[in-house]
Amino acid sequence: MNRLKTKKIAFILLIILLTAVVCFHLCIMVKLIPYNIAWGGRLENDLQMYIFETISILLNIILISALFLKNRIINHQLSDRVLNSILWFFISIFSLNTIGNLFAKTNFEKFFAILTLVFALLIWVIVKRNKGSDTNV
Repeated sequence: MNRLKTKKIAFILLIILLTAVVCFHLCIMVKLIPYNIAWGGRLENDLQMYIFETISILLNIILISALFLKNRIINHQLSDRVLNSILWFFISIFSLNTIGNLFAKTNFEKFFAILTLVFALLIWVIVKRNKGSDTNV
């Protein structure tokens, strides 16, 4: 499979997965899902839950936006260097989160180590350069 197609598949998978994650966090905020299964089981009250869930949703929306910008779905004037830096930041966050999820209190949260690792790898596929080319998806 050529690199351009691989990057396109990575982009589509990320958008689908990130949308599902945002929906998951919204379900926690409206209490359809108990918050004690998220954030390593460390949240102690509703206020903490609302703060952490809001931050998580905003970060996911920023990542989705960066992916749309990187793939020129949204017209912009940002350089690839800036967008790649943002995406490398998210690779770092998801890599650290993978480690954190492995030490979570709940098995449900430990399962998310797989998801965060997949996120880091998919973003890496998108930002890695093709030899002799700077082609986007």
